[in-house]
Amino acid sequence: MDKFDKAIVQALREDARQSVSAIAERVNLSRSAVSDRIKKLESTGVIRGYQVLLSESQKEGVSAYFEIQHKCPRCADVVHVFQAIPEVLTCHGISGDMDLLVYVHTPSMRRLHEIREYIDTHTEIVKIKTHVVMSEWINNLAS
Repeated sequence: MDKFDKAIVQALREDARQSVSAIAERVNLSRSAVSDRIKKLESTGVIRGYQVLLSESQKEGVSAYFEIQHKCPRCADVVHVFQAIPEVLTCHGISGDMDLLVYVHTPSMRRLHEIREYIDTHTEIVKIKTHVVMSEWINNLAS
């Protein structure tokens, strides 16, 4: 990505609904050049999609983080466990005592418990810590 692509991505992070013309003016490129660059960023997977960020008051269900410790040689060897769970929104390898940080959003506390129990059935999982989200003050997840 060159400086123009980075500027386009930043503009889309701030407001993905703004017009190509507005972005073109901001980054000092033609409308067609910006449009072509956005299409290329999408087709190469740099831009994977666009999303709606709801305010906390509009969300339903339960969000939680799982801290996971496993006994596999690499995190990639255990990721399949989390890929099989549709409620998993992110899964990150982390430093420290735990190996993975997994973010889930479920329709209910019961479903959250079912997911935790499912994860616990896998022999490569050594330890799970669950942190239920109680409040949200900042969410720039699209960034």
